[in-house]
Amino acid sequence: MHEFSIVQSLLDLCEKNAKEHNATKITKVEVKIGKLSGVEPYLLETAFNTFKEKTLCESADFVMHLQDLVVRCKNCGYERVLEQNIFICPTCECGLEVLDGEDMFLMRLEME
Repeated sequence: MHEFSIVQSLLDLCEKNAKEHNATKITKVEVKIGKLSGVEPYLLETAFNTFKEKTLCESADFVMHLQDLVVRCKNCGYERVLEQNIFICPTCECGLEVLDGEDMFLMRLEME
């Protein structure tokens, strides 16, 4: 379960940002998780709620936004949300490149 190490890095990043802004408490953590990121949202949320104790995030709400996989054809430029893992353009049958949905990002922190 690599979600535990991801959460530890996320908590470290939250604490760093809070200290840079002289915050004493983090009330909300928002992340964007790409469907192809390899991160399991339920496990990430469970890990966050487990490891946030005794940190500045202890009372923080954890909000996840799941990002669809957005692709574009390398040949004709056709863009769409990929519903199935078929990386071939339906228009010209060339390969697709991923524009969004492979990563996980810390999108927003609310601090006091």
